[in-house]
Amino acid sequence: MQITGQCHCGAIRFTALIDPEKVFVCHCSDCQVLSGAPFRAVVAVPVEQVHMQGQARHYVKVAASGNRRAQAFCADCGTQLYATEADTPKVMNIRLGCVNERAEIQPRLQVWKSSAMPWLHDLDAVPAHSRGRDSPLS
Repeated sequence: MQITGQCHCGAIRFTALIDPEKVFVCHCSDCQVLSGAPFRAVVAVPVEQVHMQGQARHYVKVAASGNRRAQAFCADCGTQLYATEADTPKVMNIRLGCVNERAEIQPRLQVWKSSAMPWLHDLDAVPAHSRGRDSPLS
């Protein structure tokens, strides 16, 4: 499947050929802190199948395993774009939040489920506005 995406300000754009079976959600504490969210959804793509326009900044984090991962983001707006191996990139884990077709690619796997927020499965029961807080509850 062909996908397109960009950072929030548009300084960085990309296209990629993905396998929808490679979409997953990570609940690890690093992903929670780095994303500012209870989990991160990504799609793993070989680097040769990604065409990036613009220059991302990188922050290299060291995981508990000792693995070094480069976290790529837009230096202008801060949008998180992908993570990859720090030394010799082979696979880019593209962040679904910046993918235009994100509603069409459902996660097929969850990792670090032991770190998942215990309230995630209860969200359907929480009152919801269809848009902003001023819209009617649905």
